[in-house]
Amino acid sequence: MTVSTRRVTAAGESARGRRRERPGPLRRSFGNHWYAWAMVTPVLAVMLVLIGWPLARGVYLSLTDATEANIGRTIGVNVIPASYEFVGLENYARILTSGVFWDKLLWTVVWTAVCVALHYGIGLGLAVMLNRRLRFRSVYRVLLILPWAVPAFVAAFIWRYLYNSDYGVINGFLRLAGLGGVGWLDDPTTAKIAVIAVNVWIGVPFMMVALLGGLQSIPAELYEAAEVDGAGAWQRFTAITLPGLRQVSSTVVLLGTIWTFNMFPIIFLVTRGGPGSETEILVTYAFREAFTGIRNYSGSAAWGVIILAMLVVLAVGYRRTLRSQGDPW
Repeated sequence: MTVSTRRVTAAGESARGRRRERPGPLRRSFGNHWYAWAMVTPVLAVMLVLIGWPLARGVYLSLTDATEANIGRTIGVNVIPASYEFVGLENYARILTSGVFWDKLLWTVVWTAVCVALHYGIGLGLAVMLNRRLRFRSVYRVLLILPWAVPAFVAAFIWRYLYNSDYGVINGFLRLAGLGGVGWLDDPTTAKIAVIAVNVWIGVPFMMVALLGGLQSIPAELYEAAEVDGAGAWQRFTAITLPGLRQVSSTVVLLGTIWTFNMFPIIFLVTRGGPGSETEILVTYAFREAFTGIRNYSGSAAWGVIILAMLVVLAVGYRRTLRSQGDPW
């Protein structure tokens, strides 16, 4: 009896020892994929330095009353300590209860929706055209990708010159046609149309290239079978092309929305946010808070955190919607 009890006890202790020695999931992952962890670690470190620390600093400043007047600074040999104080959510409350925020948000949403819709529509049309056997197709591809290759600030300055009321090429053609010149950047409506046109010109090539890759991944046999069954061009497009591009479209639309929502250089360099502040979107207004007049660092940081929160909510909601529709993305 005593020997049997000892054996049971020893077996139990041995089993507990094995359970204790069993590594956790993180440890097993590191042991099995140590090379991947070694390659990812430097990237994570750089992201923490370049993104994590500035983000944490911005969130902290958004909870204070930091401005140019009370921030710590060094003037010559004199070191002036920071005197700003913690104010909690006061900056957020002031922004969200102001009419300026909602005006800028409305224009930002309109700007983003119109630009992304035109990006996708025009990009899809060009991708479908270039996916066919077409003479000089390679030349057309190069020419259509050029706007994407031009740096955004260079494109902005070029278009600003084209929109010039007195010497701009666009007004020059209008005058040659017997029409009067248009003050493109002097009127709120035409200025908004102008910046949308510039952003569409820059953003369409990305959509075109991404969708063209998606089109080339759709098996040609599907189109051949549909044509044999008597399906017309529009039926083939709606039943094969659009479903085949679903995953690519969901990705590029989300990326395009985030990029357009934060498209600072086009607005700032083409119109400077004018006339007045009619074309300013949220990110350009946050920039002005931080770098014009008495620099309001805390207010600008709060604007930035609000913009980030809205984009995170948009991305999460977008992904959940796609998953509810059966998309694994």
